[in-house]
Amino acid sequence: MNTQRTSATKRGFTLMELMVAMAVTTIIVTVLVSITSIALDTWNRSRSELRASRQAKSMIDVMARDFEALVTRRGNTNEWLSAVTDTSEAKSTSMESTNASKLIFFTAATDRYNGEIGKTADLGGDVSCVAYGLKYKDPIDSGSSGFETFVLNRLLVNPDETFNKLLGKTNVVDELPKCTVKLDEPTNFVCENIYQFTITFHVQVSQTSTSTPPVTTLVNVPLKLGKTNAGQTTNSFKIKGTGIESGYAGGTVSPDELKGGRITAMEISATVISDFGVDQLKRRKFSGSQQAEFLAKNSYQYTKLVQIPTM
Repeated sequence: MNTQRTSATKRGFTLMELMVAMAVTTIIVTVLVSITSIALDTWNRSRSELRASRQAKSMIDVMARDFEALVTRRGNTNEWLSAVTDTSEAKSTSMESTNASKLIFFTAATDRYNGEIGKTADLGGDVSCVAYGLKYKDPIDSGSSGFETFVLNRLLVNPDETFNKLLGKTNVVDELPKCTVKLDEPTNFVCENIYQFTITFHVQVSQTSTSTPPVTTLVNVPLKLGKTNAGQTTNSFKIKGTGIESGYAGGTVSPDELKGGRITAMEISATVISDFGVDQLKRRKFSGSQQAEFLAKNSYQYTKLVQIPTM
C-alpha cells in the first residue's frame, strides 16, 4: 500500500495538460498586455490633451482679458491696434506655422505695474500697451539648445512708458523696439507648443442702399487674419483714430464702409501640438499631406469669442 501511494503522488502532468495550461496562460497574458497597452495609450492621450488644454487656456484667457479692455479713440491719426500676419520666426527645421500674427494694441491691463495698482509702484495712468508674438525658440535660453518649441510671448508696457514712447504714434510697430523691455525676453513667456493662432475680427458695417428712400442696414463682416487676402481673409488689420484699415478687398463691403465700421467681437483660435508632436518635429521631415496627417494626430484646436466694448 505504501508503494502504491508513493507512485500516485509522483505522477506528473500529461503533455496535453501542459499544453492546455500554456495556452490558457498565453491567452491571459495576451489579454493583460492588450488591456495595459490600451490603458497606457488612453492615459497618454488624456495627459496630452489635458496639457494642451492648459496651454491653450493660458494663452486665450490672457489674450481675451487684454482684448476685453481694448482702448481706442476716434478723431486723431494715432494707431491703436496693429495686427499683421508674420510666420517668419514661427517655424522649425521641418515645419512652419500655418498662421501667426504680431499683435500690438492699447488696453487697460489689470496686471500693469506687476499688479500693484494703487500702490507705490503705480506711477499713474491706466492705458498700457501689449504685444504678442509667436516664435520657434527655447522658452528660457535664447540660443540653440535642442529644447526649442513654438513659444508665445506677451510684452506689457506700463502706462508711464506707454505714454512717453507709444501713445500718439502713427506706427506703433516701429516704436515698440524703443521700449525698455523686449518681447523675446524669457520673462514675457505665456505658454508653449502653440503651433498657430488666428484672430478673426467681427466688424459691424453700416451700408446704405441706393433705393428711394435709402435704407441703412448693419452688416457683420468677419475678417480673419491670414497669409492671403482671398475671400474674407486679410494679412493686416489696423485700428486708427481715422477708422479701420485692412488689406481686405472684395466682397460686398467697400474700403470706405469698412473704415467707418466698428469691432463688436474677436474670435481667438489656437492649435496646440502635444509634447510628443513637438519632439517629432525635431526628428522628422514633412511634405505634402504628411503635415496635415501629423497635425490631425498630434494637435488640439481651441476657440473663444471675446466681446469688445463699443469703439
